[in-house]
Amino acid sequence: MRIAVDAMGGDHAPAQVLQGAAQAAAEYGIEVSVVGSPAIVQPLLDNHPRLRLVPSTQIIAMDDHPAQAVRSKPDSSMAVCARLCKEGKADGWISAGNSGAIMATALFIQGRIRGVERPALGSIVPIKNGFSYFLDVGANVESKPEYMVQFALMGAVYAREMMGRSEPRVALLSNGEEEGKGDERVKETARRLKGTMQGFIGNVEPKDLYAGKADVVVADGFVGNIAIKMAEATAEFLFRSMREEIPRTLTGKIGGALIRDGVQRLRSAVDWREFGGAPLLGIDGVVVVAHGRSNARAIKNAIRVTKEAVENQLVRKIRAEVGN
Repeated sequence: MRIAVDAMGGDHAPAQVLQGAAQAAAEYGIEVSVVGSPAIVQPLLDNHPRLRLVPSTQIIAMDDHPAQAVRSKPDSSMAVCARLCKEGKADGWISAGNSGAIMATALFIQGRIRGVERPALGSIVPIKNGFSYFLDVGANVESKPEYMVQFALMGAVYAREMMGRSEPRVALLSNGEEEGKGDERVKETARRLKGTMQGFIGNVEPKDLYAGKADVVVADGFVGNIAIKMAEATAEFLFRSMREEIPRTLTGKIGGALIRDGVQRLRSAVDWREFGGAPLLGIDGVVVVAHGRSNARAIKNAIRVTKEAVENQLVRKIRAEVGN
């Protein structure tokens, strides 16, 4: 197993990226190549002898325009990662950098699975006693019904192959459960999926996303991106408020000590760092997008997701079921 990691992508690159990559290489027994500027990365590699440096001379910044950056920076760390996979020198790659540039790079160098019109980015969502899968969370700002039908099909493959759901239940995110709810895009997508997709159960509301009513929940990329960011912000606000408020009184300190273990388990269950990253479904190769704020733990888990996608032959199975 050979994984390429963009050492220059993310708020905490390259130090945290290298630390997470080294942890993954040791824990999972895989070969990890870190791609980046030798002048910046090489001095840090003395502490991480398991990692191999692949040089690149350019960096795509978080504020770069994705398409323009891909064209003007052909030797960026992202582009080198994608080419390693395209040339068969790596089995998958990850980056915590500019997510639009990650997708543009993957599309330009690796291409889409034939028959897939738009890639989709999903997110693992914690529910009671497990997880569900939510997509698209930002790969596409504009999503047509035909794209969303493919998101549903690719999401079902992901749930089956990566989450062990033999018969995934697939739903559309809408403003009501009733048939006919939603905007024209949701209504048309529902009409196309109803009666043609095994496991399609109709609409679900936002509250149902965490209730486990469906294994896969589909939204257009604009709505999905806002929804997942709001969920992350809400969880962080609640845990931060608890951390600040509970110790204010003696009773709170005593109660906090009693519930500490339970709160830590709950926080771990909803912590995006534990999920690592999400594969770009529809790309003809394994590409995992990590959170821009990823620390070493998140990078390690993103590499784990990459490894699992390769092992489960996720791209081949999407190609077989969705492509043509």
